[in-house]
Amino acid sequence: MIKFKPVLSIILVVAGLFQELHAQNFKPEKLTDDQLLEKVQSQTFKYFWDFAHPVSGMARERSNRSFDYGDEVVTTGGTGFGVMATIVAADRGWIKRDTAARHLLKMVKFLAKANSYHGVFPHWMDGATGKTIPFGRKDDGGDLVESSFLFQGLLCARQYFNKDDRTEAELRNRINWLWSEIEWDWYTRGGEEVLYWHWSPNNGWAMNFPLRGYNETLITYILAASAERYPVPASVYHRGFAQSNFFKNGKTFYGYKLPLGFDYGGPLFFAHYSFLGLDPRGLKDEYADYWEQNKNHTLINYSYCVENPKKFKGYGKNCWGLTASDNYEGYNAHSPTNDLGVITPTAALSSFPYTPEQSMAALKHFYYDLGDKIWGEYGFVDSFSESQNWYAKSYLAIDQGPIVVMIENYRTGLLWKLFMSCPEIQIGLKKLGYQSPVLKK
Repeated sequence: MIKFKPVLSIILVVAGLFQELHAQNFKPEKLTDDQLLEKVQSQTFKYFWDFAHPVSGMARERSNRSFDYGDEVVTTGGTGFGVMATIVAADRGWIKRDTAARHLLKMVKFLAKANSYHGVFPHWMDGATGKTIPFGRKDDGGDLVESSFLFQGLLCARQYFNKDDRTEAELRNRINWLWSEIEWDWYTRGGEEVLYWHWSPNNGWAMNFPLRGYNETLITYILAASAERYPVPASVYHRGFAQSNFFKNGKTFYGYKLPLGFDYGGPLFFAHYSFLGLDPRGLKDEYADYWEQNKNHTLINYSYCVENPKKFKGYGKNCWGLTASDNYEGYNAHSPTNDLGVITPTAALSSFPYTPEQSMAALKHFYYDLGDKIWGEYGFVDSFSESQNWYAKSYLAIDQGPIVVMIENYRTGLLWKLFMSCPEIQIGLKKLGYQSPVLKK
């Protein structure tokens, strides 16, 4: 099932050599649009299957050893995206349903014994032991946002694996137990009307990062309001997340009105991470229509790349998409206001629900025209810059996962249907004043 074996560093080198050899011999198949989508999804899923940690089954942070990461580092949020990709794989028959259920059961059993902090997992942990691996000097405790990405996936798994057999029943029960143990209210730092990103037993609230929008942390507030044992009141959302200098926008860029967020929208992952499960179709509250928000954010990003004011090589109607990713200098959150000439495939591909024509044009260009440089064993590499003649050799869990999930939401709406079917989420959304066609009366 899991193809990775113990001598990890050697295999990582071999994997890199394989990728280079694969690129040299790359010959694109002529495929229909639907076949191409299926190929990209299934190939990208391999990151979470073939490359999963052999002990925990969790997703590794990245495929290379940059930034001194160890072989054992697994990522909480990226694992949540991988859980959702595994549901897609089971549903499409790339793996058997019972195999997927057993894999996820192994994962949640591991999580039950892993370090957590008032029910919240760290950003990184050791995939063999479950011990926290610090993300930074003082970031050595609970990471509420990464844990939100994880539970967005686990709740979808709970809804999908609904058979009355021993494995699926245990999977559901264990997910419910982990979900119920999260003390969302603890992360209000003693009752403040805002959630905080981090808490550490060694450093307390020293990270001091309140979650104020608009950004990728919307899902954290949705889950915190939806919890049954340790929920937060609606005031935490309205006076915390929705109160900042960069929450409301209302300006127009390239002819598209942007209800919320930074000018030009910021990196595109804002339109992806919270909306892997949260269905933006017809989703509205007093602040925005979230379909309009995400679609226009994407079209602004696309239009900027087409205009290409900095004249970077390669940018255009078939080559666009700025978001956080690796680059030739290291790592950065790319956007129209922070453009370094780096295109990140996940930006356009995870936007399929919002901009299907523009995303398909980018997909065909990435595969047919640039495939010899950017297509490999886990799908498209993280990023590239034609201006710098630089092409990443890395894959990142948080970038690969949304490709599988958002293409599926474009094709069938599967993950949206699962997440929105959670009774807790229905209650939480109503509590925060949301409207949606799928909310039950």
